[in-house]
Amino acid sequence: MNHLSHLFLAQPTVPSRVGNLLGDFARGVSFDALPEPVHQGLRNHWSVDRFTDQHPEVRASKALFSAKRRRFAGIALDVLYDHFLIRHWSAFAAIPFDQFVDDAYDDLEDGLEMMPEPMADVVERIVDQDWFGAYADLEQVGFALDRIAQRVRFKNEFAGVIEEIRAHHDALEIHFLMFLPALIRHVRESRLEHPVPNEADETWHWIRYNPGH
Repeated sequence: MNHLSHLFLAQPTVPSRVGNLLGDFARGVSFDALPEPVHQGLRNHWSVDRFTDQHPEVRASKALFSAKRRRFAGIALDVLYDHFLIRHWSAFAAIPFDQFVDDAYDDLEDGLEMMPEPMADVVERIVDQDWFGAYADLEQVGFALDRIAQRVRFKNEFAGVIEEIRAHHDALEIHFLMFLPALIRHVRESRLEHPVPNEADETWHWIRYNPGH
């Protein structure tokens, strides 16, 4: 899962949002020095990634990519799933997307001092350039994936993967819609983060949970 999806599955607090993004920047981080709420968010990130990698709908999605790009299918799906989450936001979230993003950006900026420098640099770009807003546009997803391809340090054919996404768009979207409710259920049942105080049902006030979606 990519940055937006990890934040969607975090608690609406600064430490949780920092921790749930930290998994992508954790190399060299001293975990013992982390505040416990940040560490809980980090463990939630790891749990989300393990569940995602093993899920049959995700594996079926990866199989749709050509042999020359399948090695990078997981990266492509990470960004594409953020796009699909935005596309179907109202089915899974009880607050408007723009409100969620504004709150998340505010919390990430408040948490910059908790982040290792490489993470803080990326987070500042996320906020300044509004990456989450850009992911609503499939063309921007393609541009983002091409930029990732340019950073790969060995020769590859990942660039242009948006062509394969377009070719299999409907099937990929169906797999996502089958997968996300299962992931939400997994996060809820794992209970790796303490729920927000005063939340009577011990879940996130912005997430709609519909196992039959």
